[in-house]
Parts: sequence; C-alpha cells; structure tokens
Amino acid sequence: MAESQRTLISPAALARPRGKVLYWTAFALVMLVFTLVFIGPLYWMVTSGLKTTQEFAQTPPTLVPGEVQPDNYSEAWNVLDLARLLLNTCVYAFGALAFQLVFDVAAAYSLSKLRPVLGKVILGAMLATLMIPATVLVVPQYLTVLDVPLVDRNLINSPWVIWLPSVTNAFNIFLLKRFFDSIPRELMDAAAMDGASPMRTLRSIVLPMSRPILGVVSIFAVVAVWKDFLWPMLTLPDPSKQTLNVGIYSLAASVPENQLIAALAIASIPTLVIFLVFQRNIMHGLTAGSLKG
Repeated sequence: MAESQRTLISPAALARPRGKVLYWTAFALVMLVFTLVFIGPLYWMVTSGLKTTQEFAQTPPTLVPGEVQPDNYSEAWNVLDLARLLLNTCVYAFGALAFQLVFDVAAAYSLSKLRPVLGKVILGAMLATLMIPATVLVVPQYLTVLDVPLVDRNLINSPWVIWLPSVTNAFNIFLLKRFFDSIPRELMDAAAMDGASPMRTLRSIVLPMSRPILGVVSIFAVVAVWKDFLWPMLTLPDPSKQTLNVGIYSLAASVPENQLIAALAIASIPTLVIFLVFQRNIMHGLTAGSLKG
C-alpha cells in the first residue's frame, strides 16, 4: 500500500469544484507575481531601448513604446563599438574557462581521489576563503598584478590580469570534488589493477563521467567573467582592451539614455541565452553529486 503524502490541501478538497477554483486562482496569482518580478525588468530594458529620447524621459513612463525606434539598437552597436567589446569579453571569459577546467579539475581530483596529506585542511582553508568579501581582496590582488612576484612583470592591460585571478575558484573546486566523491571507488581500483596511472584514470574514466558538473562549472566560469565590473575597470584602463560592462560604462556619458539601455539589452543577451539553453544541465549538474550509490 502506497504511503499517503501530507499536503496543505487534501486531495478530497482539491477534487471539489470550489477547491479547484481556489487552487488554480492561487497558482495563477503566484505565477503572475513571480513573472512580473523576474521578467518585468527585462521587459522594461528591452522596450526602453525602443523608445525615443523624449518618451524615455517621460514621467510617468509608458508601458508600451508609442513610437518604436529599432534604430537605437544599431546605433548603440556602432557608437559604443559593441562588436569589439564583445570579442574582448569572449576572449577573457573563455580563456578563464580553459584555465579553470585545467587547474580546478586537477585540484578537485587530487583532493577527492588521490587523498593528499592534509587534504582536508587544504579544502577547509579554500572553503574559508568563500567567507571573505571579494572587495577585500581587490587591493592585494591589484598590487600583485602590478608587479608579479618572481617574474617581476606588470599584467595591467593584458588578458592574464583576468585569467590568473579566476583560476583558483574555491566554489567550483568544491562542486567538482563533491561530484568526484560520488564516482564509485571500485572503478578507480579496477583501473589501477589494469595498470592505469592516476592521469589516465582521470582522462579515461573520471572526465567522461563528469560532463554534467563540467558543464555547470563552465557556465559559472563564463558568467563570472562576463558580469564582473570592478576588477576589469581597475586593471584594463586601455579602451581597446576593455570588457563589455566597462566599455559601456566608460562611454555612457556620450550616448543618449535610450541607446545606453539598448546597449545594456544587447549585453544581456549572451548570458540569458546560456541560461535558457543550459538550464537543465545546470540543475542536473548541481544535483548529480548529491547522492552516492
């Protein structure tokens, strides 16, 4: 006999006409509120980019543009040179992704399967860094990239100033380690008995099984660089090397507000597309290592 599930509303109450009406009314109201909260700002941003300068400054604001100006988007693209800014951001984001996949996977694999001495202490120290606000680390990081120890090199205005600080991401290492922990130890032992080295085991067994979490880490790495503002603003003063967010901010005073909003809408498209396309992968990757067995 199947166990009955306790709910706020009993199945008998839901089966009645009045219960169905109340249930679907409450459901529709909740969905409407959440839709307005999350979709409302996006709608305002997209439609504001289609308004004229006068209508954009109008009080109270109009919900639907009275005169649609799609040229605002093309002018924002050309005036702000969004193509160059997008290319710069892609170089920084996918370069950081490549470094994170190499070093974070190696760190997580070592902590999970190779069991180094003081591994738990190292993991605890890494997780403790998540409690430190990112802004606290800006000054020491900036002084470091101004004159990198041992090599005596200034990384300002180079891609390395974005790539290197993003390499060691404690949260991504933790996610990867949790997933690697869920891989049965028997597979590792069988590979070792067949003569596979730890590197061969990682390449042939662990990585093919870890595609969901690698996808999640990849998305987090790209989005983190894409949305970052403070660090690129400090370390990339050269306009030709700036990221999308910093470039739009630097040129904001030289364009009308409606074109500025249009530029922000264009800048939001890549991350929205990434989320909509890979949302199932994100949820699957985050929960894949939660249960063992």
